[in-house]
Amino acid sequence: MIERRRGGPAIAPLLPSHAEMNQVFGVPLPALLGQLMLGLVNGCFYAMLSLGLAIIFGMLNIINFAHGALYMMGAVFTWIALMQFGISYWWSLLLVPLVIAVLGVVVERTMLRRLYKLDNLYSLLLTFGMALVTEGFFRHRYGVSGLPYSIPDAFAGAFNLGFMFLPKYRAWVIGASLLTCFATWYVIERTPMGAYLRAATENPKLVQAFGINVPVMITLTYAIGVGLAGLAGVLAAPATQISPLMGSNLIIVVFAVVVIGGMGSILGSIVTGLGLGLIEGLTKVFYSQAANTVVFLIMALVLLVRPAGLFGKER
Repeated sequence: MIERRRGGPAIAPLLPSHAEMNQVFGVPLPALLGQLMLGLVNGCFYAMLSLGLAIIFGMLNIINFAHGALYMMGAVFTWIALMQFGISYWWSLLLVPLVIAVLGVVVERTMLRRLYKLDNLYSLLLTFGMALVTEGFFRHRYGVSGLPYSIPDAFAGAFNLGFMFLPKYRAWVIGASLLTCFATWYVIERTPMGAYLRAATENPKLVQAFGINVPVMITLTYAIGVGLAGLAGVLAAPATQISPLMGSNLIIVVFAVVVIGGMGSILGSIVTGLGLGLIEGLTKVFYSQAANTVVFLIMALVLLVRPAGLFGKER
């Protein structure tokens, strides 16, 4: 409607433009939703990696600082499988986590098994040293410039979501990560096999009295945890730059996720990883300077209010 001032010309009311209506706190809605989607992708990687850490710590009481190196090895092995052996992405998705799990079995049986009755500091120092040696070897062999890995043909293109174009491979990462995380949670928390795993680590003498091979169950637990890191590395290979440094750049954030969710809490690691990925995405929109530190700020606040973490149990 046109309004008129008495004695003056007609004046149009100040109606918001279409662009202004599609803004949230001054940020265009498509940009906000797009950044949230990217945050969800990062959160999926946080969830998978922190899930493996939570399984290993919660059941074995081992602080596995080599987790980032195993994630990096998963990505590098995927590149090696394609470039040197012609193994496709789909076979790598199956074989590489198994290879990482077998390496985990060797590590658990030859080194970690000797530390179960000792303080957590010993496992932390051992796995930290393993991470440094592994990263140094791959840096010497492949450099730090990055190894290219093309997105599989099946995931070429993008989905039009209306507010953004979502690459099909990122959509696959989200779906595969969520399925893996909640399937792992279900197996450990809701199946007889998961009950055996938990019992073997909580009361090994009682479980062994029932004829269950406890050392094998413990080894299997560690293999599952590191296998998840290898699977995350395979998923990351086409989505990010493969580099020997990719694990060390991520492991500190993942440890923060585990602490916030609660050390050893499987569901907490999944929910917290996804949530912190979204929060990180929002922070990049509204205050990008804090995007790299917001996770640690949240960790400090959570530890002040609830030292055991959001989903952890007070001891």
